[in-house]
Amino acid sequence: MTDNSETTGLNAAFMLLNKPDLSSFKPKIYGFIDRAELLDLINDKQPEFHDELKGQVMELNKIRNPQRKFTPEEQELFFKEWSEATDLNSYGLFVYYPWSNKLVRIVGREEFIELRTSRNKHKITMEEQAKLSEATVGIIGLSVGQSVALTMAMERSFGTLRIADFDTLELTNLNRIRAGVSSLGLAKTVVVAREIAEIDPFLNVELFEEGVTENNIDDFFGVDEPLDLLIEECDSLPIKIMAREKAREMGVPVIMDTSDRGMIDVERFDKIENLPLLHGLCKVSGIKELMSLSPEEQMGVMMGMVDFNNLSPRMKFSFGELGKSLSTWPQLASDVIAGGGNAAKMARMIVLGEDVPSKRYYFDVSDHI
Repeated sequence: MTDNSETTGLNAAFMLLNKPDLSSFKPKIYGFIDRAELLDLINDKQPEFHDELKGQVMELNKIRNPQRKFTPEEQELFFKEWSEATDLNSYGLFVYYPWSNKLVRIVGREEFIELRTSRNKHKITMEEQAKLSEATVGIIGLSVGQSVALTMAMERSFGTLRIADFDTLELTNLNRIRAGVSSLGLAKTVVVAREIAEIDPFLNVELFEEGVTENNIDDFFGVDEPLDLLIEECDSLPIKIMAREKAREMGVPVIMDTSDRGMIDVERFDKIENLPLLHGLCKVSGIKELMSLSPEEQMGVMMGMVDFNNLSPRMKFSFGELGKSLSTWPQLASDVIAGGGNAAKMARMIVLGEDVPSKRYYFDVSDHI
């Protein structure tokens, strides 16, 4: 048996531990003109400091001189000469991540972006990269949506990303969402925004932590900065319909990845006027008619939308187990990650104006094995 006094003492000790920061998701960026504020931060927070400026500067030298193969000695000499010619007291930036209490030294913004995108060339041209950096993309639902968001962030396929999800991260999510147990209880929007910030602190991410609702859908789609593309990955049938009605009204293309049989929907509301929702598979005229239906009738609408006969055999079986051995439909990391990559590529193609017809696509590995 456990001694009650020991248990009480342990509980009291737990009360003294630092509680996690549940809300912050934007890093703080300091230049040398902010040195007083930066010194205050260092003295107050005593952050873990990461200084790999030398490696970044040497890497810049390599990518700017691709025709040369520098030896380690040549790179060391370059950095020595560069350091002597550069005022290190005014060069570069410091990025502070409050949720991890880490301070990271990096090169300047433009040089950072140059380095970050150097391995994209020429699969993404400089002109295309510039166009992508001006794109505003929205993602609703951050299970499958997280994979799409992170892939797009790594490729720098947007300038502004609006992410919407009302849910918090749970242990059951970790079979497909890239996160750790220390993030349990955090809003999914915060989890995604933090990971993007740690990849690239200059990308703009806007959070809709209550998800998309009737009250905020106009803000999500934007007035001053309207969406160029919507990626819809939510579980809610009403939100799926409402979002597509709004997308059709505003002429915004929609992508949806289902993480079963590699199926991705593309709806080009930007190209085709009065395009039927979900290629006509949605058997209601809109959100008003949907909300007049019983739950059983709404499930019938869902079955039509997913095209039940074309689901994988195991997903068909799983639908019959909802409310029996399953509380919700299953998803696998391999499907989610593959779908995230395919959806991110399609998103990039659409933003760049490439020909991506409005249709339902299947990228099922099982079909080829």
